Amino acid sequence: MLLAEGVKVWGTARETSRLEPLLVRTGFTAVALDLEMPQEADDAFAAASAEAGGTFDLVINNAGYGVFASFGSVNFAVWQKQLEAMLVTTARLTQAALRGMTARNRGCIVNVASLAVEFPLPFMSGYNIAKAGLAALSESLILETRGTGMKVIDFRPGDFRTGFNQVMQVQAAATANDPRLMRAWQGLEHNLNSAPPPSFAAAGLRKALLRQRSGTVRCGSFFQAHFAPFLVRFAPAPLRRVVLARYFGIR
Repeated sequence: MLLAEGVKVWGTARETSRLEPLLVRTGFTAVALDLEMPQEADDAFAAASAEAGGTFDLVINNAGYGVFASFGSVNFAVWQKQLEAMLVTTARLTQAALRGMTARNRGCIVNVASLAVEFPLPFMSGYNIAKAGLAALSESLILETRGTGMKVIDFRPGDFRTGFNQVMQVQAAATANDPRLMRAWQGLEHNLNSAPPPSFAAAGLRKALLRQRSGTVRCGSFFQAHFAPFLVRFAPAPLRRVVLARYFGIR
């Protein structure tokens, strides 16, 4: 979408071979960046920033992955690894981007959180924690950059057909023989398979960027992005939890 708008894009992946389809597009540069290697990620970001002229006008933090298991059934190192990659290293890169933008008093940071901030996904506690922390970081920066030329967007997508579940790290030993996990997994897959395409999310982000203001942006199906947040605002917490449990087939 950004390339189609004539924007020069530095796109990241752990393996740049995954970005080959974009290499033929004018204005695209592939950058190898792995959130599980924080210092190398810092160096890659700094090198790309220098190549872009010292800083970026727009930085979108959208990388992440899912781990599916009950919280208490796997080694804590599994959750720590996910939190360090998705939250801690992302916060490092956000700080690096913010410093460059502060020097010029302009720029926009988009932290892709999730509607899981408001509706936690069952048996994905590490993902929920990371996204909630990222949303809290965005809210902090929205306050800190108020009155400046910088903008911060807390972008909260719902489910989209991206193949996310196909690359999910499912802890098989921890999920065996538990019908609740099986029902929750089936619910997650059903929601993703019936969700809007990722182009819908891109269009939602484009609309948010053109507003040129900071804030929280929810994007997804009508139920997830509009009705459910309304429920969160006005329904008592016990009722919300009952609805969410039934939504994922957890009894």
